[in-house]
Amino acid sequence: MLDVLGLEPDDEHVYRALLGRPNSTSALLSDQLDMPQAHIDKALCHLVGWGLVIRSADEQFTAAPPAMALGALISRRQDGLRMAEQALVTFAEEHRAAMTGNSISDLIEVVTGVDAIRHRFLQVQQAARTQVRTFITAPFVAVPPGENSAEPVAIGRGVHFRAVLDRAVLAEPGIIADAVESMRNGVQLRVADQLPMKLVLADADLGLVPLAVTPAGEPGAVLLHRSGLLDALDALFETVWRTAHPLELSGTGGGSEPAVELGAEGPTDLDRKILALLLAGLTDPTAAAQLGLSPRTLHRRLRHLMDMAGVRTRMQLGGYAIRHGWVEPN
Repeated sequence: MLDVLGLEPDDEHVYRALLGRPNSTSALLSDQLDMPQAHIDKALCHLVGWGLVIRSADEQFTAAPPAMALGALISRRQDGLRMAEQALVTFAEEHRAAMTGNSISDLIEVVTGVDAIRHRFLQVQQAARTQVRTFITAPFVAVPPGENSAEPVAIGRGVHFRAVLDRAVLAEPGIIADAVESMRNGVQLRVADQLPMKLVLADADLGLVPLAVTPAGEPGAVLLHRSGLLDALDALFETVWRTAHPLELSGTGGGSEPAVELGAEGPTDLDRKILALLLAGLTDPTAAAQLGLSPRTLHRRLRHLMDMAGVRTRMQLGGYAIRHGWVEPN
């Protein structure tokens, strides 16, 4: 548990042994924990240094109150992070100033190979301070659905994510479950009929654009620093975002086919998912497969929704759903 604060496993074992046992000696702890005394002495030295353990004049040790000791330790870590953030801003400004007037080779970096692209993809998100924007298209070469480990970490420190999915991507295995998880974390998703490229933007400072596979079969990408080209990609994203269709997939879904109740109170989470996917352009078989339903169940749900809305066609159902808040409007 305490390893997140930089302590070693032996440190935590010794600290736990001292809880409720004041005035213990190094020798007593060695016997109690069946650990070499050298390890005990090292752990006690760490704990005293962190303020987690109090040492008396006669070399007896007592655990400090956890709230006081850990609170002070966490405060020091928070202060360190704030200083690091301030240093990051300073270094970023110095970097921008240094980049002014540099050659094109300093503004564009060619990245080759799946591992290198994955590394840069994660790095770009880690570098973001306020927002990450992405175009998501198939096929997934470097980072398959569910494997973007940098996204939840960045969201945890307050970075805002917006993503536009190519309509064809919604048919890819695992993409709906990944989309639901992302939206639970606060990611905004929209769907476009067709996207021109894959794209990742971190603030207005970095952009990663995957390239076509080389004749030798090696995938490539271009990492862009702040430049006129990056400004153009920034404007492209915002233009596509404004015209894309919002994707709303409430609830959990997925897995085996759920039991379906045909109540008249209003659309269920499953109904909203069905409507969202069909309005995004998926075919009935693809939408059913993504939601773990049989085509028959999907058609039955649609028939029930049409009856609730008092309409006769799917086009009328789509309009009714948007007007009455069953799904997000464009």
